[in-house]
Amino acid sequence: MRALVPTLVLALLIPAAATAHFQEILPSTDTVDEAAREVTLDLVFTHPMDRGPVMEMARPTRFGVLTADGEIDLLATLEAAPQDGKSAWRATFAPPRPGAYTFFVEPAPYWEPGEGKSIIHYAKVLVDAYGWGADWDRLVGLPVEIEPLARPSGLWTGNLFSGIVRRDGAPVPFAEVEVEWVNDGSVTPPSDAFVTQVIKADGNGVFHYAMPRAGWWGFAALVDADYQLPDPDGANRPVELGGLIWVRAVDMTSNP
Repeated sequence: MRALVPTLVLALLIPAAATAHFQEILPSTDTVDEAAREVTLDLVFTHPMDRGPVMEMARPTRFGVLTADGEIDLLATLEAAPQDGKSAWRATFAPPRPGAYTFFVEPAPYWEPGEGKSIIHYAKVLVDAYGWGADWDRLVGLPVEIEPLARPSGLWTGNLFSGIVRRDGAPVPFAEVEVEWVNDGSVTPPSDAFVTQVIKADGNGVFHYAMPRAGWWGFAALVDADYQLPDPDGANRPVELGGLIWVRAVDMTSNP
């Protein structure tokens, strides 16, 4: 019996190392210019720092872009783009004129048996078109949403990214924010503690994080829903709501 204890402990720890689910909504560029007029967006539900596993992502409930003229429904533009044998989605959009374009997704609830709850992570990303540089703090109005306090485009590596966690428009005091980098394979975390960074917002829902490496960074504010959803067996179970924002850091290099 004693010999079984380490095996049992290991079995219990394995799922815990992969609990930070991130809803990706990653554009091919965060700044549209004359050379890149069209944006391709990939929607994948995964663990970015660990480079997987990819989780099944049903067709989203809502997908669109917020512009100065209001919201544009882009749900019909989504095309299936499976990754690692799991459902994922892709769309393209050409900004018609200069402006701030905030793309967002409301995924269908995902049942996570390892945590005994459903997960709904509302995710967004800003694309600045033709050097607009303004309106970057416009809110979509998602149930849980991060309001950026630093412009979420044109960021250098090492910049401090700051935001306010909001729920139904109100700041969430001491909200927990998980942070992960989209690993390109160049980094191997020395231990599980380095996979997901964890921040606690202050009493006004404000958080800060300095991005130490170039690439895409995801910030996920997590709260418990005030309602439940049925699990696959029909029993009502808790729901985790997430508000995510994606930002890209770029290395500052010398002119040749």
